[in-house]
Amino acid sequence: MKPSTADNLLHLVGDLDLVAVGLLAEAFSESGGHSLDAAAFGQVLVRRELLTGYQLERLLRGEHGGYFFGRAKILYQIGAGSFARVYRAIHRDTGAVLAVKVLRNRFANDPEKCRAFQHEGEMGRLLRHPNIVAIEDVGQEGGASYLTMEFVEGQTLRELVKIRGAVDVAKALDLIHQAVCGLEYAHRRGVTHRDMKASNVIISSTGRAKLVDFGLAGVDESGDKMLGRVEKPRTIDYVALEKATGVRDDSIRSDIYFLGTVAYLALAGASPLTESRDRSVRGDPRRFTQVMPLGTKCPDLPRDAVDIVSRMMQFDPIERYQTATDARVALEASLARRAGGAAEAAAPAASAARAPAKGAAATKGSVMLVEAGEKAQQALREFFTKLGYRVLLTENPQRALARFLGTPVPADFLVISTRDLGATAVEAFNRLSTDAYLAGVPAVLLASPRQTDLVAAAKVDARRKVVTLPLQQASITSAIDEILQRTG
Repeated sequence: MKPSTADNLLHLVGDLDLVAVGLLAEAFSESGGHSLDAAAFGQVLVRRELLTGYQLERLLRGEHGGYFFGRAKILYQIGAGSFARVYRAIHRDTGAVLAVKVLRNRFANDPEKCRAFQHEGEMGRLLRHPNIVAIEDVGQEGGASYLTMEFVEGQTLRELVKIRGAVDVAKALDLIHQAVCGLEYAHRRGVTHRDMKASNVIISSTGRAKLVDFGLAGVDESGDKMLGRVEKPRTIDYVALEKATGVRDDSIRSDIYFLGTVAYLALAGASPLTESRDRSVRGDPRRFTQVMPLGTKCPDLPRDAVDIVSRMMQFDPIERYQTATDARVALEASLARRAGGAAEAAAPAASAARAPAKGAAATKGSVMLVEAGEKAQQALREFFTKLGYRVLLTENPQRALARFLGTPVPADFLVISTRDLGATAVEAFNRLSTDAYLAGVPAVLLASPRQTDLVAAAKVDARRKVVTLPLQQASITSAIDEILQRTG
């Protein structure tokens, strides 16, 4: 029943527990609620930011459900797709901002779709990586299946390109590198994406790329009669590509191909594939064989960037990068060359600034510091400078690793701080032990005594050590001498 008076709305909001009783009563009393109709009192609640406009519209329509999913309170809708709607929400207990994806009503009575949605959500909960949007909760509320996810303030890569056009080469390669890092992590855990596209790559306001909707393609659409039986749920685009290339369910290399199309879009400002909602168009194999080469489309792009994207998008799966790791290594080498070139260009000016004063002792060597906090950066710079080291700084651990893939290496050793980066710092530190290309890089991980879980997760060996904060000259000097294999 639709509320008509302020009293009706007051009781409805109270019964639904949308606003704290005390705040609701105060707003009612101070606004002279008895003399207002439901819409007028609702506007009072919106002006006081006790309700959102979206909540009020639904209340005035007499809708009693869909305000809560698990511990998430819905604020308003922020997006919609063919099979789900996405909402901004807050956690009822902590106030943290969340995103909630809710399966559309037309699928609510389809047990298979609901099971698939929840199953893929549970799989997604296992993925915890800086470049993947984290799923926090999976469940059903009022007959509707939902996923509660990390909320990312930003825009999709598709939206970014639509607004700004082609992305700067260095920035585009950095974003694709971040995306491939998330893809590599998922593949290693046996999870493929199956719907890789620019609208599933979110760019945060801080410039971090995050993949979303792992495995949910099968809930949305799982093929077409014209393409025959589909053995593994994936989008019509994946099905068409794999059928055209004679490959069945080759999801890893298919993910790489479609991430290549995302990279093409970022660099060229236009999609390499004909874009259409028509399933017959999307299922036509000529869509993949008639792609204009990136080098032809954008002849001024650097050769290495063109080569990487072209390799990702090879029509023949055997000619593509065979794993996300292969693509990551290629991207990191390209990023390292660019970083090295920028460093060389800045060298004449920087060398004067770095030159020791007359009579000063020569430096012991160089260190690259990875720290996100500005004050901590300054403190670490001063500490290592006093020890006699030339200091390079970055807040991005992946960028630091990419620099060490180049020749010559940027510093004698690497120091990564967990203070602000947390698990991201440990993940980068551990890559030094697991990546053959980085195995020779000496490194120190700085961790607080309270970060026992991070220290326990760190892979320590002869070339990698953990030093506890706050820094003491004796402890850090001993660790550096040991990893650099110095003798007294």
